[in-house]
Amino acid sequence: MAQTTGPGRVSGSLLEASNGKAVPFSDVLFLRAADSTFVAVAQTTEQGTFQATSLPLGTYLMRVQDLNYQALRRRFTLTEAAPNLSFMGLQMTAASATKLGEVVVTGQKATVVEELGKRVINVEKDLGSIGGTAANVLQNVPSVNVDVNGTVTMRGSSTLTILIDGKPAGTGNGGGAGGPRLDQIPASRIAQVEVITNPSAKYDASGGGGVINLITKKETRNGTNGTAAFNLGTKDKYSGSLNLTRKVGKATWTAGYDGRDVTYGSRGRSQQTAFLGTADNPQTVRTTQVGVGREIHRNQELEAGVQLELPKDQHLSFSASAGTERNLEGESQDLTQQTNSGAVQRARGRQDLDVSVSVMQYGGDYRRTWAAHKGRELSANLGGVRIDATVPVVQRQYVEAGSGQVAQPGTRQQLDVVANIQFSKIDYTHPFAEGKGRLEMGAKFERQSNAGSNKFGYANSETAPNSFQDDPARSLTYTFEQLVPAGYVTVQRPLGPKWNAQVGLRSEYTRISGSVEGGAGIAQRGSLDQDYLNFFPSANINREFGKEPGQNRLQLSYARRLNRPNFMQQMPLAIYQDPRSYRLGNPRLQAEFSHNMELGHQLSLGAATLTSTVFARITTNSIQRLRFIDTTATRLAGPGAGLVTAETYNNLGTTTNIGAEFSLNQPLAKWWRLNASTSLYRAQIAANAFGSNRQALVGTVRLNNNFTIRPTLEMQLSGNLRSASLTAQGRQLAQGQVDVALRQRLFSDRAALTLRVSDLFNTLNYRSEVETDALRSYRYSKDESRVGWLGFTWYIGASKAKPGRIEAAPQGGGGFGG
Repeated sequence: MAQTTGPGRVSGSLLEASNGKAVPFSDVLFLRAADSTFVAVAQTTEQGTFQATSLPLGTYLMRVQDLNYQALRRRFTLTEAAPNLSFMGLQMTAASATKLGEVVVTGQKATVVEELGKRVINVEKDLGSIGGTAANVLQNVPSVNVDVNGTVTMRGSSTLTILIDGKPAGTGNGGGAGGPRLDQIPASRIAQVEVITNPSAKYDASGGGGVINLITKKETRNGTNGTAAFNLGTKDKYSGSLNLTRKVGKATWTAGYDGRDVTYGSRGRSQQTAFLGTADNPQTVRTTQVGVGREIHRNQELEAGVQLELPKDQHLSFSASAGTERNLEGESQDLTQQTNSGAVQRARGRQDLDVSVSVMQYGGDYRRTWAAHKGRELSANLGGVRIDATVPVVQRQYVEAGSGQVAQPGTRQQLDVVANIQFSKIDYTHPFAEGKGRLEMGAKFERQSNAGSNKFGYANSETAPNSFQDDPARSLTYTFEQLVPAGYVTVQRPLGPKWNAQVGLRSEYTRISGSVEGGAGIAQRGSLDQDYLNFFPSANINREFGKEPGQNRLQLSYARRLNRPNFMQQMPLAIYQDPRSYRLGNPRLQAEFSHNMELGHQLSLGAATLTSTVFARITTNSIQRLRFIDTTATRLAGPGAGLVTAETYNNLGTTTNIGAEFSLNQPLAKWWRLNASTSLYRAQIAANAFGSNRQALVGTVRLNNNFTIRPTLEMQLSGNLRSASLTAQGRQLAQGQVDVALRQRLFSDRAALTLRVSDLFNTLNYRSEVETDALRSYRYSKDESRVGWLGFTWYIGASKAKPGRIEAAPQGGGGFGG
């Protein structure tokens, strides 16, 4: 459950079937239907009546336990339209006289819990993320793909909003104001991941592809509790964490540390054929580049917080964290070039990066509920993220000299960024009388900016190794600011015994400004100034079929979304990725908008859940990344230096993606649980160098098997495969992998030993093709993906490594406005 309390209330009474007498002092358990995890318990009075209150909305299994009677079970669903249910006169049948042994009730959390429009991934049950990061977690999520570059896509779209506990995190696919990427967030911090494919108006409108909400672990039990973990990976990979919670009276204190030091090898090869010259003097230039590199990632983070329980159902919490990242990347490159059928020219080069990032996050939350008005709630929070980054890139060429090779004076480009995100929001939920739905409204303000020393420096000489002086004619300073005030309102009402509807409207005003100054010798100087007001409606209607609520459900939803380009896509800065390719922002780039529609059906048959979805996304002003040959830079580089290619961004018309998804969550035996999903959609790319829209079918398949080999030994075998997909000027070829993991609980569940091997068959790689009138290229890269991880976790206090251990999610983890 995404919260510890809710507006639900269940009452009833028990009667003996043979004589109609009341059955007193029997336990009535309420379990979550999706995974049988414990939620609440009630006991019948002397008159045989029972009552459970403050239940979160959802589907439950109610189980009555009494040694003198046969077990009684009922399945039901609490909804906004019907949060109160009554089971009066339930008849209990006397049990036969049987000697009973010890009864042990264990609730198993499913790795993936399917809901219409949302998937919840219980990370603690996902053995495939042991020793890994949030990117490893998302690799096992239906609808989501993570490529070898760390880019996350959902149903073919990389325009996603990523939240931590429902708040902006400065995290994404290299966009926004920067900040920690998914591969910098340790999986050990995460309790659950919510993937919302078609968010309502209460969420931020940004992210046309949907919302990913990372819910961090929280502990609410008295005393000191927590975990300490250490993971060792093959070829110099280490990670560790310590997370503690101390609850004393009305205060709950938290503190934690996460650290990671990993080294990965990489290799790659690219081939390009460029068609230059004129019709009278055609030129064909063929280049091949082979690279071998190594990456070192080191990051650590400290966090602390406190939650206070105040009078009158009020809660107040504060949290802060500080982290550092250091990424060292080096690659040696061999280049060959041939013009027409002339002689082959050869050159060598090397590129080195030393990226340093510090991140600070802070925030405060307030929450008020009313015991006399179940479901009524007021919440507010404010916070911020500050990122300070230095990104130097050094490039050198080598020439033959005698019996060896001598490095020529290098060039360095350095990007200095000080970025800030500040946000504040307030939300209010008001239930209507007699369970007739609810009203939600809220307001939010968010500011992203680059403050302080924001500089792009370029140096093309060094008086001594690694001693660079910026060239004033080619160095720049820049600024960027984005302001987004927003407000929303949603109304949910039942339309009859089986129908329920919700409509909402969100408004967001966007103000973007920025400038590039200095660099007298650079043509790309300029300013950025945009502002626009937009409205984002959403609607959701669902119908229940059958006698039991939640067992057979159909839902139709619609939402309008947008994708704002980030400042690196808009600022006209030429950032070199290697000596022969760079990216250039486009200050004329506009936001893209999408209409998202989804029709889903969920069917529960016993312990199995089958979810099927048909979806469509129509995107206008579609943003695409384009690649071209910079003929001027190629000429200035001189013979033998190779082609210089550039990438930029542009709005390229309208695209329509249509597809379908299917997911099955099925226990095949007491010791085997299967989660399988597949999707097939038509991906469309707007008009570009080909002159017309292109389209192709893209398919994905994902299988996740969980085995209980012994009561204390678990195994997970998972695999995924994605077919080739389109890019703006070509395609990305198919990729896939298989992972395996084992987990052994030790010392009466006080500890756990884990073993995981990622990409067991070493098949994961990145292959892409580009084909235009002037350029054809093929790129292959292979990072070190087959890694063995051995981990040890010690559970402190009341925490234990039980299969049914419940990680409490933060209150309001669903967003309260996003």
